[in-house]
Amino acid sequence: MDVLSRNYMRVTGRPGGPVVVLAHGFGCDQNMWRLVVPVLERDFTVVLFDHVGAGRSDLSAWSKERYSALDGYVGDVLEICRDLALGPVVFVGHSVSAMMGVLAAAQEPELFAGLILLAPSPSFIDDPSTGYRGGFSAADIDELLESLDANYLGWSGAMAPVIMGNPERPELGEELTNSFCRTDPDIARVFARVTFLSDNRADLAQVMVPTLVAQCSSDAIAPPEVGAFVHAQIPGSRLVTLNATGHCPQLSAPEETAAAISTFAGRL
Repeated sequence: MDVLSRNYMRVTGRPGGPVVVLAHGFGCDQNMWRLVVPVLERDFTVVLFDHVGAGRSDLSAWSKERYSALDGYVGDVLEICRDLALGPVVFVGHSVSAMMGVLAAAQEPELFAGLILLAPSPSFIDDPSTGYRGGFSAADIDELLESLDANYLGWSGAMAPVIMGNPERPELGEELTNSFCRTDPDIARVFARVTFLSDNRADLAQVMVPTLVAQCSSDAIAPPEVGAFVHAQIPGSRLVTLNATGHCPQLSAPEETAAAISTFAGRL
């Protein structure tokens, strides 16, 4: 199966420009980037795609065996970058896709001019033994996953506004709720475990390409301590704190998000 149809890959923007690949997070699809794309495509070749199981991807390509761990998604990312044949790319990974980018760049660094990790988290679970704060206790995550298993649509309606933040802009939470609800519940249950149970803290030090860590000033899902940890663990990385609240700054603060991406990618 070709990557173009499997991941509903689209290429837009300036032909011959530096290549920026945008990767969405859990429960979303490439539509989440729509407010930043018009800015980026002035100067960059912009690549959009849906993870298998999301958006307009080919659902027949999804299998629990392949996508019950990040490795399946990482393999797709590498195939997409190779398939482009446009030279090294700047990979922008939002949320769980940030760790996909970390793993992909560690495996085949020659494919990447740089990484932009937007609201990343290498582990959502606190680790008292090391002092790491991921934002959730193990019991919190167990409860979250049990709630998702029991009533996915109800979970989506309750969690999406928390993830999005910005309660004064309820339309943003509604958009994320609707995005969650468009995802097949069986696929969502598997992807949720991949998202919330993965621990990639030890992988961060393997990244040797230029990296920007872009965190939000207030994020219930990935608190500032997480961004600081990621920055400290990736050699030579840069850290920027966006003046944005919530876990999806590409929707809540698209101008600032696009500017951060453009500035870093342009320098590369």
